[in-house]
Amino acid sequence: MKKLIWVAILVLIACSHELSAQAKKWTLEDCITYAIENNIGLQRQRLQTETAEVNLTKSKLDMLPSLNFASDANVGFGRSVNPVTNLITFKQNISNSYSLNSSIDLFNGFATLNTVAANKFMLKAGLENEKITKNTLILDITGQYFQVLYAKGLEDASKIQLDLSEQQLFRISKMVETGREAVSRQYEIESQVSADRLNYTIAQNSASQSVTLLKQMLQLEDVPDFDIRTPDLDTLLISGTGFDTDSIFIIASEVLPRLKAIEYELKASEKQVAASKGYIAPRLEIGGAVYTGYYKVVSEDAEAQASFSEQLKNNNSQAVYVTLQIPIFNNYMTARNIKLAKIRKNDTELRLELEKNNLYTEIENACLNYNRGIDEYTAAEANLAFNKKSFNSVEKKFESGLVDVTDYSAAKTTLFTAETEALRTKLQLLFRRLTIQFCTTGDYENIVIN
Repeated sequence: MKKLIWVAILVLIACSHELSAQAKKWTLEDCITYAIENNIGLQRQRLQTETAEVNLTKSKLDMLPSLNFASDANVGFGRSVNPVTNLITFKQNISNSYSLNSSIDLFNGFATLNTVAANKFMLKAGLENEKITKNTLILDITGQYFQVLYAKGLEDASKIQLDLSEQQLFRISKMVETGREAVSRQYEIESQVSADRLNYTIAQNSASQSVTLLKQMLQLEDVPDFDIRTPDLDTLLISGTGFDTDSIFIIASEVLPRLKAIEYELKASEKQVAASKGYIAPRLEIGGAVYTGYYKVVSEDAEAQASFSEQLKNNNSQAVYVTLQIPIFNNYMTARNIKLAKIRKNDTELRLELEKNNLYTEIENACLNYNRGIDEYTAAEANLAFNKKSFNSVEKKFESGLVDVTDYSAAKTTLFTAETEALRTKLQLLFRRLTIQFCTTGDYENIVIN
């Protein structure tokens, strides 16, 4: 009996964990953390970084000596030379040779060293590009998260409008039953309730669509009841101070990886130009080799020959060599590579200047939009406060029969518009502020709201 009780307890605990997992509300931090760990695009960018790391390792190993072993086996027919006696023979023979060769470049115009340096900078650029992909992903998810907040805010506002209409319909219906109001007025309120229910349904669908889009951006497949945890927007303070474009740009240019990545690529292109020029210089190579082999005449009247192991020992020879290569003409290949490397370098310089201009423009627009948004948000909040008072007055007059349904509906619509505008301007201002803060830190923890 006790065993069954313990089994039941464990089952209940497991079910409670499963239900709590399904009912989890995702915060912005949860969304960003999950995306960074699981986004396919970011994983592909990490593979590009690993490729750059492999290229760097390869260029470093190119400075080490090469070591190669070779062997061959031949069966000779007809006229051939006996390697043991150096005499011409027409007898069938078998030969087998072995060689071990090693060489290293003593000088190649510093092409290898410059290639290593270029690959080091390309690896650093790859790491910065990985950060760029991550930052873009974070900002995209943050923007969609705020879009969900806005859609849910519209849904809540539409529900409030529907509740107000239903309350008035209930009141009018009771008055019609007692004969204090005409049936036509009830029909007018029912029409208003129907319109508000349609708006609420549309707002629900829009919110659901926004949540689905966020889920798709996160690439979630096994979370059927995905939803976000809505923060208390009333506790999020709006700063009344603006931002200075030049100050933000100076900080962002040092923190964000957008410029760093191209700067590293520019340094890499300079080293690639130097590496290409290195192939104009003479190349000096030193090496050594060990040779040995075996030879046997296959014939009934062949003389006695040494054994396989004895021949390998006796035929052993060594060599040390130095090779000097002076490039004179190579079908324009070296000059072509130098010219292409210079073109890539010039293009990278232009990309860097263009990226600086783009970054400054984006920051300038972000600062201007935020500074202008402060006034817009202040006006929207004042308009909302005024419309709340106006609607309360119209509602009391409607209940007293001093205004008709048309005036009441117009006042309610105006209040709804003021509520949505206040929500839009606040969320828009918050997103712009968080985006600017992200530009000055490069750390997504500074844009997390719970």
